[in-house]
Amino acid sequence: MGKPKLVRDGIPNLIAQAGKTYETRVLDEAEYRQALRAKLVEEAEEVQMADSLADVVAELADVAEVMAALMDAYGIELGQVRLAQDAKRAERGGFEGRVELGWVEGQ
Repeated sequence: MGKPKLVRDGIPNLIAQAGKTYETRVLDEAEYRQALRAKLVEEAEEVQMADSLADVVAELADVAEVMAALMDAYGIELGQVRLAQDAKRAERGGFEGRVELGWVEGQ
C-alpha cells in the first residue's frame, strides 16, 4: 500500500466502485490539521504543474477546498483571513507589479 494521505470524503467510494481495495482510518484533530497542511502543499504544487487555464481553475478549486477545511479545523472565519491579507498588502504590497527579486552575489 502507498503512503496514506488525506482524501476527499467521496474518494473511498469511488475506489470501491472501481473494484480496488483500500484501508481508511479517521484522523484525530491534531493529525487532521497536520494532514490538511500537507494537503495544501500538495494542491499548491498541482497548481504549479497545471498546463491549461482549466487545469489551473480546477487545482485552485482544490486549494480553496483545503483552505476552507483548514479554516474550519482551526475555527478561523474568512473575515479574519481577509483582514490579515489586507494588512499584509498594506505593509508589503500585492503582486500586481510582477516584481521578481534576485540577490546580488557577495552581499
